[in-house]
Amino acid sequence: MANQSQKIVYKLVLTGGPCGGKTTGQSRLSTFFENLGWKVFRVPETANVLLSGGIKFADLSADEALKFQENLLRTMIQIENTFFELGRTCQRDCLIICDRGAMDASAFISREKWEAMLSTNNWNCVELRDNRYNHIVHMLSAANGAEDFYSTEDHACRSEGVELARELDYNAAAAWIGHPYFDVIDNSTDFDLKMNRLIDCVCQRIGIDTGDRLNVNSKKRKFLVKSPIAPDSEFPSFQDFDVVHNYLQSDVRKAQVRLRKRGQKGHWSYIHTLRKVHPINGQSVEVRTQLTHRDYLNLLPQRDEAHFTIFKKRRCFIYNNQYYQLDIYRQPSHPRCRGLVLLETYSAVYDKDTLLASLPKFLEIEREVTGDPAYSMYNLSLKEDWKNSKKYYTGGEASGANGPTKSLTNGHSDEKHNGQNGVAKMNGHAGEKLNGHAVGKMNGHAADKVNGFDKRGHKAALGKLANGAAHDAELDEFKKTHRMDLGSPKITKVAVKI
Repeated sequence: MANQSQKIVYKLVLTGGPCGGKTTGQSRLSTFFENLGWKVFRVPETANVLLSGGIKFADLSADEALKFQENLLRTMIQIENTFFELGRTCQRDCLIICDRGAMDASAFISREKWEAMLSTNNWNCVELRDNRYNHIVHMLSAANGAEDFYSTEDHACRSEGVELARELDYNAAAAWIGHPYFDVIDNSTDFDLKMNRLIDCVCQRIGIDTGDRLNVNSKKRKFLVKSPIAPDSEFPSFQDFDVVHNYLQSDVRKAQVRLRKRGQKGHWSYIHTLRKVHPINGQSVEVRTQLTHRDYLNLLPQRDEAHFTIFKKRRCFIYNNQYYQLDIYRQPSHPRCRGLVLLETYSAVYDKDTLLASLPKFLEIEREVTGDPAYSMYNLSLKEDWKNSKKYYTGGEASGANGPTKSLTNGHSDEKHNGQNGVAKMNGHAGEKLNGHAVGKMNGHAADKVNGFDKRGHKAALGKLANGAAHDAELDEFKKTHRMDLGSPKITKVAVKI
């Protein structure tokens, strides 16, 4: 498909049993393809939309349950058609991610009732399964192979035990057997590698060359770039994004909570990230939740006043089949961030000289800073002087607002391990339980707790602004309420353990 000259509209279904990683998978796929310049649409799971309205299967008669499934499928088809039409008219390559698809309905009723439903509505399996979608990916439930991370806690529409989850997982897979492009992403690796395998699987089907970024041995590497950078004309084709990070207060012990706003030309996507220690094995668990604009503005007053807001321009590009992100720190920020430019990539090349030789020639690389706490975003955002800070992350046991934590290290365990992707160690299957449909369940940061006011008593007036104006208003509000030290722009030299 990538060799075709016409625009691509790729219709992908993410299916699977409970707690398989569909929510996080959607978020990772969205970010990856948006960085490539694609337009990404995410079709919500129709069942959750309807069930959140108070419908309970236990209260339905057999006839009511069957009619509900039929109406659910009709609703799903109409919702999907709306997004498919938007994809058709979109001027860019477009990925449409469906949270479950039409054939998933067949997993919840008998074969005889399914056949009768098809006949009544003049549907057929070839159209609903083979012709409607380009690709089906089944995310295997954590109940199959990652049982320690299976949970139904805090999920508004999930109540299945492990055995039932396994059965539903099998039925969901069986519903799609016969589709020409059907892949299963199992639990043979940790959660972050599971997400990489998902992205790699989709890219291979479309025909996108990702280099070694998604290689199972690939590690995150970070480099300090001398500024000012080369002019735009020297870059290959790129996409620029405005990125805003805010660390939030957390009432969850040993947790780090962060908001990210990322957008182009006044259009934004919002991510809530929670990292905490898993109670079973002590490993870190990461939960990423896609937010609405309203949710983001309701959470924003919960900013941790020990941290500055981080503003960056993120430039994404491919050079020699290798995918790169160039983060250019912008004002207002701490003086230590002025002129700071960091290049990130994933690479399976371990030899340092070989890796440095492969980096973009149009950038002047000063040195590799993978694992250097002085270039951790958590540390860069701290208001305190690092030498006197009790929250500064050194790569060992660190203390934060919620007391000492060794395995979480303020959310930067990835940098402790010399560039190994810390999220890969998080086995975030349990995290799916927290990717909730209601922000009100996330760490007490819902609007009903903040009542529209921040610590200074200001109303969260940003809620009245359109998405396009929110970024400028956020900058203006930040400038008014934070005094900036105009000292040295260089990063403070401190003694650290790596």
